[in-house]
This record gives sequence, C-alpha cells and structure tokens, in this order.
Amino acid sequence: MKLSSTSKSVILLILCTFFWGSCFPIGKHALSEIHALTLVFWRFVIAAACLALYLRLMRGQPLSITRKQWLWVILVSAVGVGGLNLGLFTGLTYTSAANGSLIMALSPLITSLIACLAQRTRPTFSQCFSLLVSLSGVLLVITNGQFEILLSLTLNQGDQMIFVGMLAWSFYTYFSQGISRWMPVIPYTFVGMVSGAGVIGVMCLLTPDLNPITELFNSPAISIIDVVYIGLFGTVAGYLLWLNGVRELGSSTASLFFNFVPVFSVLTAFLLGQSVTQLQLVGIAVVILGLILPRLMMLKRKPDTASQIA
Repeated sequence: MKLSSTSKSVILLILCTFFWGSCFPIGKHALSEIHALTLVFWRFVIAAACLALYLRLMRGQPLSITRKQWLWVILVSAVGVGGLNLGLFTGLTYTSAANGSLIMALSPLITSLIACLAQRTRPTFSQCFSLLVSLSGVLLVITNGQFEILLSLTLNQGDQMIFVGMLAWSFYTYFSQGISRWMPVIPYTFVGMVSGAGVIGVMCLLTPDLNPITELFNSPAISIIDVVYIGLFGTVAGYLLWLNGVRELGSSTASLFFNFVPVFSVLTAFLLGQSVTQLQLVGIAVVILGLILPRLMMLKRKPDTASQIA
C-alpha cells in the first residue's frame, strides 16, 4: 500500500519526536561527565559537519535567494535553534526538570496562537481538541497524576529562561513554514546548525574555565558516544524530519506532535532500566489518542460526503 505524503509526514514527525525524546535520558547521562554548553556545542558542530559533507557530495545547484532572504534565514535560525538550546540548558541549571518539561509542553499552544495571530484566523475545533487532549496527557506523564504540582509552580530565573527558549522555538517553527517554500530543507537545516553552533560557541567563550574541545576528549568513551548520538539523530535527523513535517502539514499541525517528546523520553528511560508507572502509560495513550482521534473522525466523514455528492 502506497502512503500519501501526509501519512509519510506523520510517520516522520513521530520518528523525529522519538529521536528528540530519547535525547533527554541519553543527554542526562552525558551531563554527568560534561558541561551542558559543551554538549550543545558539539551537538551542533557534529550536525553542521555532517550536513556540510552531504551538501558537498550532492553538489546541488546554488541557492538563488536574495541577501535579505539570507539575513532572514540566519536571524530565524540563530534565534530559534540557538535561543532554544541556550534558554533550555542554561535554565535547567536554576530550575527543576519538571518545571522545564511543563514549560516546553506549551510550545504547541504558543505556535498555534502565533499562527492564528499572524494569519488573523481562529484555531479549528480539531486543533483545539488535539491540543487540549494531548497536553492533558503530557501533564499526566510529567506530574505522574499529581496535578496539585501545577498549583505550586513559581517562575524563577531558570523558568523564565526556559520560557524564552520555548518562545524562540515556537517562532522558529512558525516562520520555518514560510522559509521552506523558497529554501530547501537541508540547506536551511545546515544554516540552523551553524547558527546554533555560533551562538553556543560565543557562550562557551564567555564562560570561565570552559573548553569544549578539551572537556569532550577527556570524557569517557560512553559520554562521547552519547554526544555523537545526540548530534546525528537528535539533531541532523531530528531537525530534517521536523522541518519536512512543518512544510507538509503546516506549523500549527506539526507542533502538535511535539507532545510526543516527553512520551518517548519516558519510554526510552524505561528501556534504559528506569521505572515507568502505569499512570505514565495512561498518559502516553492519552497523548496518542489526542493526535489520531480527529484524523479518524475526518476519515469517517469522507464516505458520507462522497455519498451525498453521488
């Protein structure tokens, strides 16, 4: 059976969120040996090197875009890619992982609101339903059913940094939809990786007693493997699949799949030997239900519409 472009995009977005979700427990292991900025810096360096090699081997046609478009791509990439990682990993130094996960889970909502404000439209019932149900599942997974945690949350310095990073990612997701119409995904991703490496590289230079090169190569082999995995799968593959999904499905729809990230993070942690509760599995099921139920309802309506036309 031949899959439609929409179905392929859905599958690739799920694969993308698996790569990103798996990076959390793997990254947590790596951070026990190396600094967060070192991890993020090498993540982008590895990704940029792989994409540069690919572009050189493919020898595609030169991009015919204006200087203004180049500036816009670099600006969006630096703010979105660099801003997200800088805000997220720096913020986690001052706040808990639970707070950070809850704030990042707001990304689909913020992306949808940005799209509605920019396009002066209202979100559809399907988008609202998917967003609310999936977000409920995310909160169930993160809080382990103890929703009273939400009432005790306070925005400290770390929370504010992560919130700014989440805003940067939401804007990046929305504006990437327009950029992908006139710039291929792979060159755009390459610019994003170089921009991210540049932003984090500057932060490394401004951080006393931090040398990403020395620190990485003095780390255990397993930590180096962790960094390479995050660079290849969590960055190169993840960003390419994400931007492809944004181009095919639109920023509002694609952003809903971001709710899968904490789900796959829990599953990967379980595979690595960490415990997973039954309540967390229920939350995973709720997230999946929120994403697929509206599509199943649309498929069910199609035969009825066809019969009326006949």
